[in-house]
Amino acid sequence: MKIIEYVETLDREGRLLAEAAGQAGTEAPVPTCPGWRVSDLLRHTGAVHRWATGFVAGALVDPVPFPDAPELAGAELLAWFREGHAELVRVLTEAPADVVCWTFLPTAPPSALAFWARRQAHETTVHRFDAESALGPACTPVGPEFAEDGVDELLTGFHARPRSRVRTEEPKTLRVRAADTGAVWTVHLSREPARTVVGDTGDPADCDLTGEAAWLYAALWNRLPLAGPGVSGDASLAALWQETGRV
Repeated sequence: MKIIEYVETLDREGRLLAEAAGQAGTEAPVPTCPGWRVSDLLRHTGAVHRWATGFVAGALVDPVPFPDAPELAGAELLAWFREGHAELVRVLTEAPADVVCWTFLPTAPPSALAFWARRQAHETTVHRFDAESALGPACTPVGPEFAEDGVDELLTGFHARPRSRVRTEEPKTLRVRAADTGAVWTVHLSREPARTVVGDTGDPADCDLTGEAAWLYAALWNRLPLAGPGVSGDASLAALWQETGRV
């Protein structure tokens, strides 16, 4: 996907998140984030938006902590979220293509700007799922290309990091297959961080996860159950993912 496509997605998803949060109310519980209310979701995502904005706008090459989120509620908290979201969209839109700044996933992006546009598009989409879960179980679906990209970021980026908790005592293989886009990932699990190979290696898998990219995206990000006809083979590996895979 192109940077502009990520930014357009970020813009749309942030607006949908704010709309759902406003409809639910800031004190509504968020079923997909146990223990959180919509206010916690807005503070977290708003702080992440400001954190990301700082790296790109300031060309910061060293990590900095998340900024503190204000103890606001209701309309004031929604306004604070919308302000930070709009500023992130503006900064990513206007930033020079060759901006140099800190990034944090092991997979090398085409550029720092591409990294932050991609990361914030997915960050905001997943948390939009959370905001919509405060209204009910249904959520606005995402397109297959974007969903495939989000699965790839999760498998080859987040769960390649040492902090990933998805590990097995004995080597196991998980194969993830997007039926609608044709994308395949082979995830090697062990006591070490997961090692993901893009494509079907041809080796037998202990567990296969097969479904439309949008389902895989939501389920692997732990926003839908990783169960049902899309799971075949050793279902305990899917259960392990649900128990330990939350980022």
